[in-house]
Amino acid sequence: MNVFRSRPALRWLVPTAAAVVVIGGGAAAGTIVASAEPSLPERSAAQLLVDVQNAKVDGLSGTVVQTADLGLPSLPGLSGGAGGVDIMKLVAGSNTARVWYAGEDKARFALMGTLGETDVIRNGSDVWMWRSSDSSATHFKLPAPGKDHKPAALPTGVPSTPQEAADAALAAIDPSTAVSTTGAAKVAGRNAYELVLTPRDTASLVGQVRLAIDAKQHIPLGVDVYAKGANAPAFRVAFQQVSFDVPDAEQFNFNPPPGTKVNEPTKADIDKKRAEAEHSAAKRPEAPAGTKVVGEGWTAVVVAKLPAGDGAQRGQLDGLVNTLPKVSGAWGSGHLLSSALFSALVTDDGRVLVGAVAPEKLYEAAGK
Repeated sequence: MNVFRSRPALRWLVPTAAAVVVIGGGAAAGTIVASAEPSLPERSAAQLLVDVQNAKVDGLSGTVVQTADLGLPSLPGLSGGAGGVDIMKLVAGSNTARVWYAGEDKARFALMGTLGETDVIRNGSDVWMWRSSDSSATHFKLPAPGKDHKPAALPTGVPSTPQEAADAALAAIDPSTAVSTTGAAKVAGRNAYELVLTPRDTASLVGQVRLAIDAKQHIPLGVDVYAKGANAPAFRVAFQQVSFDVPDAEQFNFNPPPGTKVNEPTKADIDKKRAEAEHSAAKRPEAPAGTKVVGEGWTAVVVAKLPAGDGAQRGQLDGLVNTLPKVSGAWGSGHLLSSALFSALVTDDGRVLVGAVAPEKLYEAAGK
């Protein structure tokens, strides 16, 4: 049985693709016994993974903070974004979110940006998406569930929390990964076990990934990603404060502030979106044309074609690439972006290579 299958009740509680960028791979965990503090019973790594899979809470609320320090240079054109979120903060800075959960049909996520707040609220059949930056809101009613209905998460693309980062890390567990435990940790004032995932391939820039798992509720409270040889995490997402009490029902009631532009899609709009989503889900995911993966696991390098773009978009992309250091070799020439956890190479012949590896690995892949 695959213990990493997501639980519907936790899917919406889940952060950011940054963790996925530095993690690869997929299968069985070891049976190393946790050397926990005396206050916590011993749990093996395999037992802790099953705990996470079977975790279920009736209520949850808290503050989640994501921080990153990847050692990247300042990149012009990456400041500001949807909802007032500074994209650079995902790789060199901090983001804060509040979450509330009271069952499948009561959930709220609030992302606090530099220029405003973005909220997604579900209360029964009502779903609201609100952005303070432009005083806009979208409201739609979910259709009544059929007899074969299975509880669903909030709409795809909703920002997430430690659960998603943990899911990405757990998916990396295969023979290329050593799994161990370091005993007890303290996150948001709560006792937690700590799982450590370490790449066996020394060519990876990732030193280890640490997961803090709540000792009582078995919910991931935090995920730290360390660069090789580093004493501080390069990427972290963790609860700063958390409560497992059921939030007050008032948290899920949303009344648009005065002056808010409210968009209410028609049933036809919703049916069209649902049909598109079902069609996409039925199709087997395929990599974009021209995309390939060189290597595997923690040292895999993704090779893709540079997006064509047009006009201002292409000019902006070229401008960003040209700010990066110029490099060349037997493989050709291009521009390099390197950080503590990953490297990216944009070649002059229109390719993009990315991996959690040193630049030399990218050059090697570019020559194939």
